[in-house]
Amino acid sequence: MQMMSMMFLLWSVILIPIIFFIKHKRGKNSNTPPSPPGLPLIGNLHQLGRHTHRSLCSLSHRYGPLMLLHFGRVPVLIVSSAEVARDVLKTHDRVFASRPRSKIFEKLLYDRHDVASAPYGEYWRQMKSVCVLHLFSNKMVRSFREVREEEISLMMEKIRRSSSLPVNLSKILMSLTNDVICRVALGRKYGGETDFQELMERLSKLLGTFSIGSYVPWLSWVDWIHGLDGQLDKTANDLDENDFVDVLLAIQREKSVGFEIDRVSVKAIVLNVFVGGTETSYTLMEWAMTELLRHPKCMNRLQEEVRKICKGKSSVSEEDIQELKYLKAVIKETMRLHPPLPLMIPHDSTQDVRLGDYHIPAGTQVLMNAWAIGREAATWGPDAENFRPERHLDLSVDYQGQSFELIPFGAGRRICPAISFAVVLNEIVLANLLHRFDWRLPAESIENQTGIAESTGTSVHCKFPLYVIASSTT
Repeated sequence: MQMMSMMFLLWSVILIPIIFFIKHKRGKNSNTPPSPPGLPLIGNLHQLGRHTHRSLCSLSHRYGPLMLLHFGRVPVLIVSSAEVARDVLKTHDRVFASRPRSKIFEKLLYDRHDVASAPYGEYWRQMKSVCVLHLFSNKMVRSFREVREEEISLMMEKIRRSSSLPVNLSKILMSLTNDVICRVALGRKYGGETDFQELMERLSKLLGTFSIGSYVPWLSWVDWIHGLDGQLDKTANDLDENDFVDVLLAIQREKSVGFEIDRVSVKAIVLNVFVGGTETSYTLMEWAMTELLRHPKCMNRLQEEVRKICKGKSSVSEEDIQELKYLKAVIKETMRLHPPLPLMIPHDSTQDVRLGDYHIPAGTQVLMNAWAIGREAATWGPDAENFRPERHLDLSVDYQGQSFELIPFGAGRRICPAISFAVVLNEIVLANLLHRFDWRLPAESIENQTGIAESTGTSVHCKFPLYVIASSTT
């Protein structure tokens, strides 16, 4: 019996790679997109570096803008051009509107009861309508103006008190966005009382972590060895211990949206608001200030525009924003080079479809590499890697989901519903920072601060906190 077991194990070790190789070769001979060679059992997982969006961009330069990888047994399409993104997110939007299962999503996002990771269907449509109705409609965004103005005023005073001394602008911007979103969603601030910022940072990092077990189930023990399972359990428990979500349970009790929402769904929605709102908004502002400090001519031009339009005013109002064309160009250029989510949340095909000349079977995951699309030379020219806001002054490209050359918020049915909420906050914060203060880097930290080293996580911000010195102009 022992000898038979040993022989079975030996033949398994020999045959499994052979079977995998034969299936892989058959796949390559069928009408599927170009694919880098993979390894038995794990496919192309070994080719994903620490910064996956960069690794995938490098591979796309060799294999093309529509590339097929295998993460374990799961086929994954990598989209790296605006043309292909249009095909996926517009022409075949409904086919790719769902989301794949993920151990991380299921653990941290209440078994995919949130808006971002829920599978396409009636539940998702109802949850999205709740978000739009109560937080993200244009009417609601306008109604939060007073909250934005009050929190920006507090931030400006905090910076003024530290004038001529180095301040951690990254931390200040994160606190601002957290406080605005807490007040908007819950009616009060929670950050300082519950270590909420640290929890959100931990959550964001885990959401961007790659789970081997999600793609190669028999290697799930690797996630346990690396401590991922323990981190997921702890973070999920910490999220449940925060009672701030109970504030929105009034929606559930009153059934004011016309259908019943359970407690888990409410908590999942609120979590989306905080993760999507806090991390992405502060990340974009941090990158914008980093690039402006790296390009003093751009900063000077933006300051001249803001101070000319708002001459004699103590602050920039939301009406003034409409006249600040270069500000809008700076924000677009920052989104192009540093999309807060370089790899959009994965899509999942629900039926067989053809993309160009290729057959894509149901159950194929799709990763949109927004970072690579924003740096595509065919669209943006030979200086695509350079920060040059002027390029947007004569272009009609926007980020509302109609121009696939710039998709920091996604496009199609699964486009982020909070675009207006995020953009208004980013515009008014940056305008006031540049109107009220002159900015420079501490001499001892110029080398670190002007680099573009990236963090890891679902949203990618600067690896090092942005320390700056602000000098008041008034």
